[in-house]
Amino acid sequence: MGDIGSTARQVARSDGMDAAIRLGLVAYGVVHLLVAFLAVQLALGHSSGKASSQGAMHELATKPFGVVLIWAVAVGMLLLVVWRLLEAAVGHHEEEGPKRWRLRAGSLGKAVVYGAVGTSALKVATGAGSSSNGRTTTARLMDLPAGPWIVGLMGALIIGYGANQARRGLTEKFAENLSAEGRSGDAGATYLVLGKAGYLAKGLSVAVVGTLFGYAAVTHEPRKSGGLDEALRTVLAQPFGPYLLGAIAAGIACYGLFCFARARHLST
Repeated sequence: MGDIGSTARQVARSDGMDAAIRLGLVAYGVVHLLVAFLAVQLALGHSSGKASSQGAMHELATKPFGVVLIWAVAVGMLLLVVWRLLEAAVGHHEEEGPKRWRLRAGSLGKAVVYGAVGTSALKVATGAGSSSNGRTTTARLMDLPAGPWIVGLMGALIIGYGANQARRGLTEKFAENLSAEGRSGDAGATYLVLGKAGYLAKGLSVAVVGTLFGYAAVTHEPRKSGGLDEALRTVLAQPFGPYLLGAIAAGIACYGLFCFARARHLST
């Protein structure tokens, strides 16, 4: 078992994995820029698609060589999933006790997030994302004896994840993802601004998603829940909604650009 763990750690630190992570981060950045574009369209009243990862894939499909690019995103997300699963299994060994397990749980959660984006890309690339399958997963969960509690717990976990993203933005904790070179000079200062705006915007939008799940659990109306597109539409419906949504879109774009910076100055 020790040999397996040692081998996995060597793979995680290899040059091949380093290149794979950088490629995946570029793909993740592209997805966020497309989501930001769709959010701006929504704010302007030109809603031609969902402001979500799947909507971003549909938008990408309309571009030249779109299918090839979608497959590249899918592969990039798969590489990030492998990275985070390795971290969840054998990573953070420099830490001890509960902190190590907390960090590994965080890596597992990130693998799930990357996997969801990759799944959206695969569905669009294979044509499986063009139609809806009727009842949503939330609706099926609500039918279970403890369904509302499960959906409510999901909402609480999503809100917690969003709050943590915002916390990382406010405290500039995200800067640890950049190398020393990436944190220095004028370029480093720009990266920090992009990261702060990006993490705050992403944290807010994710928290709104979690709130929708919580509302669905309390009202027993699964259609009240939803993903990022529903969350952004909820923001749009508020007073000064288009301006709020425009600010969030700008922040999501900043997150995408920060992903590019992180790919270039990946902390080892």
